Amino acid sequence: MTEGKYDKYFIKYGLNTPVVPDPRPILARMDDGMAKGSNFYLIHWVEPGFADVLGDYPYAGHPPHIHKYAELLIHVGNDPKNPMDLGAEVEMYMGPELERHTFTESTVIWIPPNFIHSPWRPLRIDRPFLFMEINQGPVHTEKFFPQLLPKEARDRIDWSMWQDKGF
Repeated sequence: MTEGKYDKYFIKYGLNTPVVPDPRPILARMDDGMAKGSNFYLIHWVEPGFADVLGDYPYAGHPPHIHKYAELLIHVGNDPKNPMDLGAEVEMYMGPELERHTFTESTVIWIPPNFIHSPWRPLRIDRPFLFMEINQGPVHTEKFFPQLLPKEARDRIDWSMWQDKGF
């Protein structure tokens, strides 16, 4: 089969994309380094057992941080007969005061640039759901705010996993 002029625009993860070490079952990942002009995208399944990796204590999960660019966190249930049922319960903290939110339906979280958000973590996963992270900038940036967490939560986090990028 001959190669087409536009084959380069069809990216099959794991076949012609750089391998990104990650424990999540990633379906797609894209940024400006992979396709000039692309924003940052990450799409993966969140499966039962994923919550166990993040820990079971208050404020466990991805620590409070900001991005230079707006971000969308899209949570999509996988039941076509009831697409609004996420099949999970997810916890998300917003703002410097860490206002707690939980949801069990397919949900999009809009995060403006430089807005403090997280920890994010699934509290319960009954069945896998799709998670899409869209940063509306060419690369993924993060700046962490550990001082917002109580000391006991800060002390339980492996900060080597959570380093500032792009600031």
